[in-house]
Amino acid sequence: MSEPTREARADALLDSMQEERTRRLKIFLGAAPGVGKTFAMLSAARELKRQGIDVVVGLVETHGRQETAALLDGLEQLPRRAVNYKGRDFTEFDLDAALARRPDIILVDELAHTNLPGGRHERRWQDIAELLEAGIEVYTALNVQHLESLNDQVRRITNVTVRETVPDAFLDRARDIVLVDLPPRELIQRLKQGKVYVPETATAALDAFFSPTNLVALRELAVDTVAGHVDSDLREHMLARGGAMPVRRRVLAAIDGHSQSEYLVRIARRIAERRGAPWSVAFVDTGVALEKSRSERLDAAMRLARRLGGDTVILRGHAIADELIAHADREGIGQIILGRTRERPLARMLGRSLTQLLLRRGAHLELTIIATPAERAKSRLRLRMPGGTGRRGEYIYATLATLVAFGLSFIADRYLSVANLSLIFLTAVLVVAVRTRMAVAVYTALLCFIGYNFFFAPPRYTLMIANFDDVLAVSLFLVAALVASRLATKLATQVESLRMAHAQARALLALGQRLSTSTDAEGIRRVGAAALAHAMRCEVAVLARDASQVLRVVASSPRDFDLTSQDLGAAEWSEKHAEQAGRFTDTLNAAPCWVLPLGSDENHLGVAALRFPSGQGEPATDERSLALTMVQDIGQALQRARLAEELEGARVQGETERLRNALLSSVSHDLRSPLASMIGSAGTLSSYGDQLPPNERQELLEAILGEGQRLDRYIQNLLDMTRLGHGTLKLNRDWTDAAEIVAAATTRLRKLFPDLKVDIELPPQTLLLFVHPALIEQALFNILENAARFSPPGQAVRVVVRPRGEQIQIDVIDRGPGIPEDERARIFDMFYSVSRGDRAPQGTGLGLAICRGMIGAHGGSVEALPGDGIGTTIRITLPLPAPPSNHA
Repeated sequence: MSEPTREARADALLDSMQEERTRRLKIFLGAAPGVGKTFAMLSAARELKRQGIDVVVGLVETHGRQETAALLDGLEQLPRRAVNYKGRDFTEFDLDAALARRPDIILVDELAHTNLPGGRHERRWQDIAELLEAGIEVYTALNVQHLESLNDQVRRITNVTVRETVPDAFLDRARDIVLVDLPPRELIQRLKQGKVYVPETATAALDAFFSPTNLVALRELAVDTVAGHVDSDLREHMLARGGAMPVRRRVLAAIDGHSQSEYLVRIARRIAERRGAPWSVAFVDTGVALEKSRSERLDAAMRLARRLGGDTVILRGHAIADELIAHADREGIGQIILGRTRERPLARMLGRSLTQLLLRRGAHLELTIIATPAERAKSRLRLRMPGGTGRRGEYIYATLATLVAFGLSFIADRYLSVANLSLIFLTAVLVVAVRTRMAVAVYTALLCFIGYNFFFAPPRYTLMIANFDDVLAVSLFLVAALVASRLATKLATQVESLRMAHAQARALLALGQRLSTSTDAEGIRRVGAAALAHAMRCEVAVLARDASQVLRVVASSPRDFDLTSQDLGAAEWSEKHAEQAGRFTDTLNAAPCWVLPLGSDENHLGVAALRFPSGQGEPATDERSLALTMVQDIGQALQRARLAEELEGARVQGETERLRNALLSSVSHDLRSPLASMIGSAGTLSSYGDQLPPNERQELLEAILGEGQRLDRYIQNLLDMTRLGHGTLKLNRDWTDAAEIVAAATTRLRKLFPDLKVDIELPPQTLLLFVHPALIEQALFNILENAARFSPPGQAVRVVVRPRGEQIQIDVIDRGPGIPEDERARIFDMFYSVSRGDRAPQGTGLGLAICRGMIGAHGGSVEALPGDGIGTTIRITLPLPAPPSNHA
């Protein structure tokens, strides 16, 4: 043993401090009913109340004991929740009232109690778990016979099956476990005095459960349980303070789905608890189809393991021993627990039983073989064929195949030798083996062997064989038939296993491919719902919170998917706690849907609700694993989409900030220029107006008017850009002639540039547009103004209008310096700086951006093209709809 490292001690100390803060559960554990658990719990509560701590009684059952009821005086008691069940009125613990009251400590009796239908949780320990997660300290009481891992032992000791159990893993959350005990004689005396049960019940209890032998055994179990908890705490404290600890290796329980599986799970839990080691349960799927009962037992054992705090794993392979040893080597498993394998004489002689193989190949492992008397008795009573007993239809099929082989053999008898006839029977065995299972194939081989010997091997019609060669032929036939049937059955099961694995892989691959093409959360949820519904053969709804934080159905398959109030309650709980709820679970299992969370505790991304037909049982382990994997993939895709959205939001925010800075810079530079000119001209007129000649006064007035109009255009551009950005630009469409829009825009342009020459080329026919005329005119005017500012003196600006199929093109061509090719697409961005375009000293950089927005709002486009040798062509393309009937 090596001393723990400083880092290990530090981690252990931090874990210890964290657990001191988070463990808020105190359990009063009794060896049997009536030992005084509730009395001890109430006495502790009264002492806390005396110290000024806020203590509330959530639920305490006094069972009519006056001394216990007297301890409730002075303690605040929460009202119970009324429940009507099968026409009768009951009361239950009110979890919501406890969460709303939120005391420092709450008392909740009878930890193993099963809640009546209609509550949030099926079991009271789940209610307490939610209280603990909410940060409320809980005092509760429990009898040792209600521990899940001790269920089998209690049944063997008392001959009583305890139905209400608590997972042992829940006890790991306890900060303190207080052992409450009484000597058997004193407890029996209390029972006789009516202090435990009413007299009629007490008499029956004395004859059954409360015998001295039973009470002694239960006391031992209670002491062992508390000792194990104390030992676990001691190990943690020793490690936290630098004490040496033995190397802990994992414990693995190998189960096969037979009746002893749950027993092995409980044994593994107790062994792992005593060793303080992590543990898991494994099943090796060899590809053999499991009977329904065996599959159900396997699923039940896996659920039990998860409830007890263990991990579960399904291994796939044809050699069970090899798969277990390989898994043990990978996971650092030091002990394998398995049940005694069924005794097969042939396998035992060949040394091929699972136990012998593990002993031979797993020399580095510690093997614990658990024998159950019931299983041994069954194995002695009957010989089990590999693959089970078979179904009646398979045996009928095998019998018919054998009869067909006999018919063909009688026909071929006159042509073939005895040895060759065996090939016909061997073919029949192979056909049956491929279509059925091993047991049926062996049945066919035996029938063919007896018939082959009786009807065809001399002397015929007896089981005697005269010729030694025939003895050899018949014997080899039986061996070949058995081997061939085994190989054929194994191949068929392998193919079926591969088919199932392939189907699951194909479902996951299809989901991954479809998720990769969905870029937003809505598409991911829609794709995920459809893929889940197809793979699981059920109805699926994906729920997420809307803008008002209400959980709603956002995607479903089929579309008309209605959820009940119970389903919505399970969905709320599942998303909040990031755990399964609803059908097939222990939480809100009255809900028709099986609800799976898509996110985690930190990221709430919604839930998936799966609704199977009402008569369908719980999905098999493989199907559950597939559903959980698909839901996990959907959740990860949603998380990626959320991250991408956040990144895009950050990018947009950065771009917005850049545009804001550019706008401020543009406003501070470009808009102040006309203001300065206007202020200067107005100041001159105000100070020297009478002294100036008339022509100079007129020039100053015209300068003020021109700069004011220029400032008005800048402000109008800013307003248009704002309306475009917010989507509030309204289109009042009307039919108008394209030539009229061009004429109006050029008329406005000549007022600004009286000396500019504009050449207009119009088509001979009338082209009607269904647009907002003022917006299209403004867009065209912005382009014309941009071209006019950069056209050399004396050079004309050309406007060419032409139809192109179902579109119209308006080209504005100037003879200016042109635009570099790599910047043509970017001149329509706001505030983009370039050596030409409307980014001249008198431009704000908004004209072409506004133009693109206006044209785009009409379904058109605008682009910059090279001119005819020199210059630039700005092309506007708009849809050319069919004219109205009155213009046709």
